[in-house]
Amino acid sequence: MAKQHVALMKPVPDFELASSEGKPWRLQDHRGKNLVIYFYPRDNTPGCTQEGAAFRDSYRAFSKAGADIVGISADSVASHQKFAAKMAFPFQLLSDPEHEACALFDVYKEKSLYGRKFMGIERSTFLLDEQGVLHQQWRKVKVPGHADAVLTAVKQLQEGLTASGSRRA
Repeated sequence: MAKQHVALMKPVPDFELASSEGKPWRLQDHRGKNLVIYFYPRDNTPGCTQEGAAFRDSYRAFSKAGADIVGISADSVASHQKFAAKMAFPFQLLSDPEHEACALFDVYKEKSLYGRKFMGIERSTFLLDEQGVLHQQWRKVKVPGHADAVLTAVKQLQEGLTASGSRRA
């Protein structure tokens, strides 16, 4: 049986992961608001800290534009709790040690660092609408300016525009 992956303009299948708030987080419970899901490699690493801080610093603007944010990595709930507290994140971090959501979003990839190959999470972000349909995706994300680009897309979605800039029906 082929693995199911998300696709643009298709509903994202429901999934459940443990959250930094210590309780299960289910995608279906977040219908009714746009949702930004960002996948990142590891807690407390320079790029991941910078990315989380950028989403934190823009959180009010995301909320005003009608979007929630959630971050996902393979780190433990305990690690997420420490990272979220240290960084004062106003959003939840989800733990995916079995790479279930990572597989669904196809972000668990072979990576290379100093010639050494290993499996890890490819920094990626996904924007879902109020019905859980995937509207936009960013893969192989470079952190500087990324949160601003996602916020622009959220505002366009809120205004009824598709990723191409045309009006939604």
